[in-house]
Amino acid sequence: MTTWNLLDLDRALRVSWTADTCSPDDRATWEPGNPAWGQCDITALLVHDVFGGELLVGEVRLPDGVQRGFHWWNRLPSGVELDLTREQFRRGQTVTAGRVVQRPAGPLPRRWTEYLLLRERVGEHLEGLPAPI
Repeated sequence: MTTWNLLDLDRALRVSWTADTCSPDDRATWEPGNPAWGQCDITALLVHDVFGGELLVGEVRLPDGVQRGFHWWNRLPSGVELDLTREQFRRGQTVTAGRVVQRPAGPLPRRWTEYLLLRERVGEHLEGLPAPI
């Protein structure tokens, strides 16, 4: 069995994020200089695959207060909140407090293809990932 740590997972995610794993809602504004843009939901699911815990979702608000989507991150079993894509918000957006959501059962309705692609890429960098929880 290969041994790796959270830093290894973070590095593997960062080199695996591309426009084709970005949320379709954000794909037109994705750029290599901000690779975390539009990657939060499937990244949070991959972290959940590895570490378990809870999935958190908050509203994204533009500087004028208008809601513009949702942001996903994790609460690990230790209680520590881990957000590997928070840096995507560079234009004054804010994220409201998170609420716990249940992991979607089965394939993700909108993002299954992107999730599988990101999971495959990260798995190649880490020599495998555990099965989804």
